[in-house]
Amino acid sequence: MAVTPLNTTGTINTGSGAASTNPQAYFDRLLLELLVQTEFMHAKFAQERDLPKHGGNTVNFRKIVALKPELTPLTEGVTPEGLTASLEAITVSTKQYGDWLAFTDMVDVTQLDPIIKEYTVELARMAREKLDLITRDELNAGTNAFFANGKTSRVLLAAGDKPTVDDLRRIVLGMKERHVKPASGDRYVAFITPAVSFDLMDDPKFMKAYEIAQNGTPFIKGEIADIYGIKFVELVNAKVFAGEGAAGIDVHSTLVIGRKPYGVTKIKGEGVQTIIKALGSSGVADPLNQRQSIGYKINAYAVKRLYEEAIVRYESVPSNA
Repeated sequence: MAVTPLNTTGTINTGSGAASTNPQAYFDRLLLELLVQTEFMHAKFAQERDLPKHGGNTVNFRKIVALKPELTPLTEGVTPEGLTASLEAITVSTKQYGDWLAFTDMVDVTQLDPIIKEYTVELARMAREKLDLITRDELNAGTNAFFANGKTSRVLLAAGDKPTVDDLRRIVLGMKERHVKPASGDRYVAFITPAVSFDLMDDPKFMKAYEIAQNGTPFIKGEIADIYGIKFVELVNAKVFAGEGAAGIDVHSTLVIGRKPYGVTKIKGEGVQTIIKALGSSGVADPLNQRQSIGYKINAYAVKRLYEEAIVRYESVPSNA
């Protein structure tokens, strides 16, 4: 495998002895800490389930099918037929994720080299984003969709089909009518793109409510407003369906979330592993000790929609996108 050298200077070290093992623990702690302290938001309102070690790679989420109230009054002395309990199982299998970077012998992996440290930080950032995008795409694959300006499908959306606060209020109204609980407290949450946020700030109804509630304290990172029972959270990674609207226009997705409508799972105790391959660790494949690498592996991760009625994908075409 050809490796492009980095334009940097550093000591040459074969990675033998104690000096090659001590930094491994340091890099493990660094990567894990950064992954926990994530700034990405798509998984925030998930139900979290851990699989036990050696328990396979599949988890069944079970949900109770809602009971419907019977309005017929009792007849004296007559026992009614009774209700039927029903559970629905939703199965999801975990998958492994990971990536790596190669370096030449001009960069020292086994010591705390600043270049390696910075790339370890970048790998951690990329790992967080990868999990965020996997979660985002699962949420956006749902069947519950609402389109701006009365349109009935994505391919019909065109310039002028801007996002409006009235559309979002209708979505929340529909959730309430289906008895969907709010995401947090008494508030639903809307994940919006920066372009959707820009247009909403031009909506008179949005701004009027925003000015009234501007003294409220945000409880979510990235929250721009708490109005009409909705927390509006701006996400740079929010989904954009590039070129999928009319005449190839970009369509922006807004996810309106109710109470824990999706689940994420991992294997208990199996988090992120940092993998450092020192100079010469490839044996005869690296006879001159010229190649080394750092990488990470996420041993198990899965995300699954559980309640379609509690995830609504609102599609629109912002005027400034």
